[in-house]
Amino acid sequence: MQANTPDSRDDNRGTKSLSRPAQSLYSEFAQAMPTIRAGQIASSFGGFIATCAVMYIVAGFSYWLAVPFAPLAAGFLVRIFIIQHDCGHGAFFRTRRANDMLGIICSLVTLAPYAAWKRQHAGHHGIWNNLDRRQSGLDIYSSCLTVAEYSALTPGARWRHRLIHHPLVANVLLPPLVFLLLYRFPFDTPRSWRRERTAVYLTDLALLVIVGGLGFAFGFDRVLVVQLPIMICAAIIGVWLFSVQHRFENSFWARADEWSAEKAALRGSSYLRLPNILRWFTGNIGFHHIHHLNPRIPNYRLAACQNANPDLQETPTLSFAEALRAWRYGLWDEERRRMVSFASAHGGSPP
Repeated sequence: MQANTPDSRDDNRGTKSLSRPAQSLYSEFAQAMPTIRAGQIASSFGGFIATCAVMYIVAGFSYWLAVPFAPLAAGFLVRIFIIQHDCGHGAFFRTRRANDMLGIICSLVTLAPYAAWKRQHAGHHGIWNNLDRRQSGLDIYSSCLTVAEYSALTPGARWRHRLIHHPLVANVLLPPLVFLLLYRFPFDTPRSWRRERTAVYLTDLALLVIVGGLGFAFGFDRVLVVQLPIMICAAIIGVWLFSVQHRFENSFWARADEWSAEKAALRGSSYLRLPNILRWFTGNIGFHHIHHLNPRIPNYRLAACQNANPDLQETPTLSFAEALRAWRYGLWDEERRRMVSFASAHGGSPP
């Protein structure tokens, strides 16, 4: 990916373009580090398996005592998903085969079919925050309506849109359904993607064997008590991370003639500044602006890339508290050039 120009300049939102081509970021930081990579695999899978083992043991005495361990296991699961995410971008290993093999293994834990997810996510990287190329359907987390589009809807359609974007629905109820149910079927995968559609069913078959084996070994009731809370917590955390990295008040959305990959990366993707422990569990995905600028940079090198490039430190920054409040921003106001709340779009006070 190349920057538009090699010089640094101010734009209408106050963020400078890169002072050197983005391709140089690839050569400098997109190199895998085998020792760190191996440690990340071991700590992520090891932590997840160990926490699950404790939960299975404790559940033998009391289900209620096992459930409090679920958030910790979910943290490791989110980290495993970040590894799958890197594999999907060809960033974790040098070879495609190695990335795909580990990505498939990760998918048997995250429940997100690797091949289909990989191809759909690649599409997201080509159109994010482009108002003329927005995805429709169930993509309610990285897309949005403009205020004018929302106002043009019928009252019933506006009510349905607000309902599905209500924080309890969008951030709590839907994420587990996506991972547990919707990912089990290739309903949104084009029929021409035969390999990806087949891979969805093969993933389901493998999961059936894994869950069946655990059920016969420990009891299906214990499997439900252990795995379901973990998956619910991880899904909610993961979807929230994905959403807040594109839909925040000072984000950047543009029509195709104004959109560029560099602008969308530096101004339309946030730098989510998390406490160190949360940054570890989320695999540095808070440096999302760098990831969009160059998805071949592995997650464990994103922070170093940020620190070495002052230009990258001028992107919109969200604190953890600000990110928790970002759920209210559901519409893009083309006149004010910022995300606004539904209440604000109706003429209420700005959030």
